[in-house]
Amino acid sequence: MVAGEINMTVFWLIAMVALLVIEGIVPGLVSIWFAAGALVALLLSLLNAPLWLQVLLFLLVSLALLVLTRPLAKKYVNSRVTPTNADRIIGKDCVVTEEIDNLRGVGAVSVDGKTWSARMDSVDGTAPKGSVVKALRIEGVRLIVTEK
Repeated sequence: MVAGEINMTVFWLIAMVALLVIEGIVPGLVSIWFAAGALVALLLSLLNAPLWLQVLLFLLVSLALLVLTRPLAKKYVNSRVTPTNADRIIGKDCVVTEEIDNLRGVGAVSVDGKTWSARMDSVDGTAPKGSVVKALRIEGVRLIVTEK
């Protein structure tokens, strides 16, 4: 082997290990596809393939794996959103039980027999006690509502 080929073998090995370490540290799938591309380039360097072919196949394998498997992997690996019973209230009508005033940071609504701390979806939104609003989303322990 020529010294340059040994250096590329070491380079691809270090790149693959570094990408796998990054994958292990960062939550979610980030660099696994590039680690696989580095493995292919490493094998090519051991077979004395020219540098341009190593780089080309590194890019092609990495991008192909990224495009073909990321949506599927994301669906099954990063599915951290756990639906709760609270999600059922999204889109439902709510009765304002305490005047909602975003500027003062006060307000509450009742929906499905439960009382929620509530804020309007606009920055300076207000809703008088007794009015009916619609649930848009949940942010922490607050229900974000909009005028009906």
